[in-house]
Amino acid sequence: MKVVIVGGVAGGASAAARLRRLDEGAEIVMIERTGYVSYANCGLPYYIGGVIKEKRRLTLQTPESFRARFRIDVRVRQEVVSIDRAAKTVDVRKLDDGTVYTESYDKLILSPGAHPTVPNIPGTDSARLHTLRSVEDTFRIREAVTDGAARSATVVGGGFIGLEMAENLRELGIAVALLQRGEHIMPALDADMAALVHNRLRSGGVDLRLRAGVTGFADEEDGIATLLDTGERIVSDIAILAVGVTPESALARAAGLELGLRGAIRTDACMRTSDPDIYAVGDAVEVVHAVTGQPAVISLAGPANKQGRIAADAICGIEHPFTGSQGSSILKVFDLDVAATGLTERAAQAAGIDFDSVVLTPPNHATYYPGGHAMTLKVLFERGSGRILGAQAVGRGGVDKRIDVLAVAIRARMDAYDLAELDLAYAPPYSSAKDPVNMAGFMIQNILEERVDKVTWTEVERAVETPGPDAPLVLDTRTVGEWERGHVEGAAHIPLDELREHLDELPRDRRLLVYCQSGLRSYVACRILAQHGFPCANVAGGYGFYDQVLEGRYVEDSEVGPCGMRA
Repeated sequence: MKVVIVGGVAGGASAAARLRRLDEGAEIVMIERTGYVSYANCGLPYYIGGVIKEKRRLTLQTPESFRARFRIDVRVRQEVVSIDRAAKTVDVRKLDDGTVYTESYDKLILSPGAHPTVPNIPGTDSARLHTLRSVEDTFRIREAVTDGAARSATVVGGGFIGLEMAENLRELGIAVALLQRGEHIMPALDADMAALVHNRLRSGGVDLRLRAGVTGFADEEDGIATLLDTGERIVSDIAILAVGVTPESALARAAGLELGLRGAIRTDACMRTSDPDIYAVGDAVEVVHAVTGQPAVISLAGPANKQGRIAADAICGIEHPFTGSQGSSILKVFDLDVAATGLTERAAQAAGIDFDSVVLTPPNHATYYPGGHAMTLKVLFERGSGRILGAQAVGRGGVDKRIDVLAVAIRARMDAYDLAELDLAYAPPYSSAKDPVNMAGFMIQNILEERVDKVTWTEVERAVETPGPDAPLVLDTRTVGEWERGHVEGAAHIPLDELREHLDELPRDRRLLVYCQSGLRSYVACRILAQHGFPCANVAGGYGFYDQVLEGRYVEDSEVGPCGMRA
């Protein structure tokens, strides 16, 4: 059996190695158009920033190492330019001299990846404008920023690459403007959670511009100008275009293979295309979203590696279907960890799911153990069933653990009751006896069982903006000191521990919207009020969330307890 693999990196290289482990007699040829067949794609921004210091550390495997260990014929700087499905051959161009030759196959695996999206606007051919996808791209940017010529940069796009580039360039002392066309960065986050990252970017010296539409680029004597739809021009030494990626499916389209969402290659669960002898894996393929069951394009290394293994298995007669991807991801933004899995609010709405969410700000470990930090955790669930749909977390420490647990919960179709019962590892340096994941389960349980009603700060703002005898009354249950440091204008104030003695001061014919610093004390207040006949609702996230999301202010997270107060 002869297998030709088009493209290396995550999907293609994984498929090649797995094929060899399953079939020692197979002839395996891997063709890669760049000079690097297996490299740390996700590490490229950190080489530019100097965190990864040696070029060789970016290379995971070389043609020589593949040959030595796996007896795989790896050909770099060669590009497959066409597929003849009837003859079962591919035409290959050698990029060094332009010659073309024909290679036969019994099975073909397409792993061409995706290419950086370049909008159809003027100036994208400027030598000062860079995209980041390959090792070669990395070296060009690194050279531009380390020879002293570049002291300022404009980064267009607030996704993974854009944020990682903004951070790494700032760490080099380069002035960075980060432009995002939408209202918030990171599509994997909801707007309220993204606001926490906005604050950290700005405090890290990044000039973050939201709702900044780019209309073009223009070379100038002293740099490159990024042109905005407002008429403004931002001039910098270099610019990085990071507005997303597009599936590399031109080869598949020309071969007549079936395409799907965004032109991605459509496959079955074992990664077979519409031609049973051709498989496709990685960023170029359409997948099923594991939560909604709907088509999706999710460009991440984890799914690509799994798909490469599954395609190799199928070629060798082993059926292990790919059951979908849910987009689990994590990102470092200075000292913040930013992670997400499953659905956002926008994705849940688009899928027609009736959902709700909880927001909590638990410490990453026991508050009596030094060095703790509060994290912000948002968990989406399906109304009625309580099934967990998605989660987002932002914090300094412990974020990866919680998002991974929630990713497993989503894949296992767990509900809030399952979260509450999860038996998770606990010791004071690592967690609390009631882990944040357990706490999220408790909070959702309370909503499902109607022990507490929940509102967002949007509803609070509406109540404040339209006061009247029938409008809800906003009630602050924090301490006097917290109230004096800042509060919602127009709110009533009764500290939680004094609430029972002041119930006769509250109206029984108006709904009470109750908040504290984190949402914990206000929940206790709501239980007191409800049992005394007051209609009330807890404000999600508390005043700390309000301060960060709506006011853009930093909120202390060191040595903070679950109630939001310093431990």
